[in-house]
Order: sequence, then C-alpha cells, then structure tokens
Amino acid sequence: MTITKKDLALKVNEVTGLRKNMSAKVVDALFASMRDTLIEGNRIEIRGFGVFEVKDTKPKPAARNPRTGEIIYVPARRKTHFKPGKLLKKELHKPLEE
Repeated sequence: MTITKKDLALKVNEVTGLRKNMSAKVVDALFASMRDTLIEGNRIEIRGFGVFEVKDTKPKPAARNPRTGEIIYVPARRKTHFKPGKLLKKELHKPLEE
C-alpha cells in the first residue's frame, strides 16, 4: 500500500485535531524544509525514526552503455541515504504474522 502526502495530512488531522487544510500546510512545510536541508548537504536526524543524509558518489570514467556498448563518462554526484533508527529497524526485522 502506498501512502501519499494527502494521506499523511489526514493522519496529522486525526491526531492533532487541526483543520484539514492546516494539516496539509504543516506536512508540506515539513517536507519542504527537509528537502531544502538535504539540498544544502546537511544531515537530518529524527530520534526514534532514522537519519537522512547526502552522500557523494565517485565518478566512473569508464562506464558502458548496455544498449549500445559505448563507453561513457559518469560524473560524481550526490545521492540521498536513509538509515533507520533502532526502534524502526527493530519493528521492521520482526517476522511477518499471517
């Protein structure tokens, strides 16, 4: 099942009692702040949930295009990485109940 930003806003609405449009603004503001923080290259640590960080990749001077076989250069770039916290990892590692 996929949860959308709208679904998260409805959950915030249920928990906090805020109006739906205010909950949506809160969720949008949170994600915008997180996005801006990661773009700046900073680390986001949310206790009990996990850590979002930006990591640099190495350039690949001799990568190959699998379709054409042509050798291409892939420059270094940045990528996001998520490391789950202890509580989340513990819950995810539990066996599935059927």
